[in-house]
Amino acid sequence: MNMQIPQLQEVPSSYSIHDSQQMVWVLAGNSLIAVPSSSKVKPVMLDLIACRDTEFQDEAQGNLVFLGIKGKSLSLFCEETQGQPTLQLKEINIQDLYKNKAQKPFLFFHAIEGSTAVFQSVAYPGWFIGNSTVARQPIILTQERGGTNNTNFYILSEN
Repeated sequence: MNMQIPQLQEVPSSYSIHDSQQMVWVLAGNSLIAVPSSSKVKPVMLDLIACRDTEFQDEAQGNLVFLGIKGKSLSLFCEETQGQPTLQLKEINIQDLYKNKAQKPFLFFHAIEGSTAVFQSVAYPGWFIGNSTVARQPIILTQERGGTNNTNFYILSEN
């Protein structure tokens, strides 16, 4: 019997993403915001690809992944702005991140909690991707889980 060794996927998987209040992510200029899902809204598709670099595996609190916006050369990354970690979009293709040495600001720990996905910054442990329960607010990095921020997301595969 021929047992194949699983290999990392070299092509990102694409997902639709929403929170428990049916808020979806949309691109507003060079930012991501959360808005109520409706037939008039075109949510972004999230590209997710596993990191093949093993440098940060020992810190892993979930799968190490890169996140990007499908169909755009935009990837999610974390940087400090005015002394606080923030979530940004950078003009770089997720495939380029995958092929090169991993850069911590672009890496996220992807963990499953029940039927939801959680994304924690590798560069800023304890900081999670979240969105406000208030519509039209930016997607952020937050240490607050629950309350006014949603950090658990439902992701549905489009592949």
